[in-house]
Amino acid sequence: MTAEMFPVTTPAAAEAEAKVITISEYGAQKAQSILAGSGKQDAGVRVFIKSGGCSGYQYGMAIDDRELEGDTIVYDRGVKLLVDQASLALLRGSEVDFVENLMGGGFTVNNPNATSSCGCGHSFRTDGATAPEGQGGSCGS
Repeated sequence: MTAEMFPVTTPAAAEAEAKVITISEYGAQKAQSILAGSGKQDAGVRVFIKSGGCSGYQYGMAIDDRELEGDTIVYDRGVKLLVDQASLALLRGSEVDFVENLMGGGFTVNNPNATSSCGCGHSFRTDGATAPEGQGGSCGS
C-alpha cells in the first residue's frame, strides 16, 4: 500500500476544500474595511452572477446584511461571504480578490469554472458557447 492510496488531509486543507468560495488575504482586508464603514450590523459580501456583459455572465458584489433562503454562507478570513443558490454552481471554487493597477482598484473573482472571459475581467462564459440570446455587447454592460 502506498501513500497515494491513503492521502493525508490536514484540517486546514479539509476546511479550504469544503469552502465553496474563498477570499484572498488582501481581499479580506479591503472587504473588512468597507464592511466596517457600511454601518450595517452583521453585514457580509454578497457575490452573485447575473446575465450580461460581453461574454454572457457578469459578476456582482454588494454589501448585504440579509441572509436569504437558499443562501450559502461562508466565513473566510473574518469576512462573511453570501452566495445565492442560482449563482452557487457558477462560483464554486472561486476566490474573491482585490487588485490594484494604474486604472485604480477593485474586487475581482478568480473563477476556475470560467472557460473564457472578456478583457475587462467582469464578464465570463463557462462552456465556450456564445453569450445567451439578447446578451453580449460591450464590457460591463
